Amino acid sequence: MASPRGAQPRRFTAQLEGFCAAAVAIADQHSADAVLFLAERPVDWGRLQQAVGSRQLLVAADSEDQLAGAHDEEGDVSLETILLGMNDAPVYERLTQALLEAVAEEHLEAGSTVVTLHSSFDPGVIDSISLIRLDEHLGRLTVRDLRQIDSKVPTETLKLVIDLAVDIGREGREGKPVGTLLVVGDHRRTLEYCKPMGFDPVKGYTAAERSLADSKVREGVKEIAQMDGAFIISSTGTVMASAQHISAPPSTEISLSKGLGARHWAAAQISHATDAIGIAISSSSGTVRVFQRGEVVLRIEPMRRAMTWREFEAEHDGDKEKPKEKPPKPPRAAKKAKEKTSRPKTSKPDAAQADSSNSDAKPSSDGSA
Repeated sequence: MASPRGAQPRRFTAQLEGFCAAAVAIADQHSADAVLFLAERPVDWGRLQQAVGSRQLLVAADSEDQLAGAHDEEGDVSLETILLGMNDAPVYERLTQALLEAVAEEHLEAGSTVVTLHSSFDPGVIDSISLIRLDEHLGRLTVRDLRQIDSKVPTETLKLVIDLAVDIGREGREGKPVGTLLVVGDHRRTLEYCKPMGFDPVKGYTAAERSLADSKVREGVKEIAQMDGAFIISSTGTVMASAQHISAPPSTEISLSKGLGARHWAAAQISHATDAIGIAISSSSGTVRVFQRGEVVLRIEPMRRAMTWREFEAEHDGDKEKPKEKPPKPPRAAKKAKEKTSRPKTSKPDAAQADSSNSDAKPSSDGSA
């Protein structure tokens, strides 16, 4: 298709051509399913497609201007494009979001292998190639991902509940997909917008018997998840109610992607009306979406392997201080002399007493406000 009169021809540098050849060689060597091009400016899309050859080519960018001409159904070039809108985000986060979008739009399978071309050092210049296996890359989250959620819910509680949600989305129950809704934090206000849909399996149990810290309780939640209704969970990880119908006031500020049903709308509305975090699990795909203030703040695609977490501190090993050297031990003779002249030691408080004085107050057994 000829370029409009006066339009400058898009560049396709020798460096980009060389990187494309290297990406194709890596894709052939590792049997990759696709090549992902993270664009920062329009290029000669026709030459890019030719350079990649028969491999599936995905193009991701932050704005429509950067994707101009990449998807023209009536022209010679019609690439699969992904719009990110993450101008200020690091390359790692943009790549991860592009891969998530590709899986969600069914351009890629959850276990695909992808070769990526992107710019890491010089903006606008492709200078890096990565080989990414989605079942490993997207199956890992960092605690930083949760700390970006500005919530009063402790990080450990969020991690516990999201782990449970991912298990439900990935495993289902007895071979069947299961979708459900978990609402965490601000449970008193949340319960004001809830009413039982019938029998509540957790009603009447003590707080300890409803704590998600217990693996038996988590397994019980997986069973109950097959019933209709939402789980209401406190900030301490205690299941306050289950099989609940949520009827939060609607808001014109909420907008969701097409295809998301009543469960996701309920999660968005309750997270907008309260300070709670809504976690919706799709029954069709197993995708977990985390809602805050009516918006999706985190999305996790189901993987064949269980999700693993990396400690936040492990990402900054270079910033850690070196351990201080231990002082040399005193000579044995000096140590004995010191023991003779030292004062008698005072008795230490009983360990059980110290533990009880520092322990947190336990929630009431009935879960009342």
